[in-house]
Amino acid sequence: MSGDASPESDTPLPAPALIWCPFPDHDSAVAAADCLLDEGLIACANLLPGVQSRYIWRGARGVAQEVGALLKTNADLLAPAIAGLSALHPYEEPAILGWRCDAAAPATLAWLGAL
Repeated sequence: MSGDASPESDTPLPAPALIWCPFPDHDSAVAAADCLLDEGLIACANLLPGVQSRYIWRGARGVAQEVGALLKTNADLLAPAIAGLSALHPYEEPAILGWRCDAAAPATLAWLGAL
């Protein structure tokens, strides 16, 4: 996948990548997503309200209603997008997971590769 060339050149496009991160509320998720979009670090943010998180944090069990964010980017921007998200996030230690994708539709690959 990451070896596919863009239609305009023989330069390989970076692999698509995704970031998952929960937020405490809609407003903070929107603010972070808009900033990352404005900085060109992501192409899209899917915000999922009504996420119930059940967790153990610092030895205590908890439950929270959160807004999940699935962010679309490419592998070249994965580390800076995660760093930017960490700086923008209202949690002291947010749970941020990022990974490279093994497959994507050609149009999606081109869209994310153009970032």
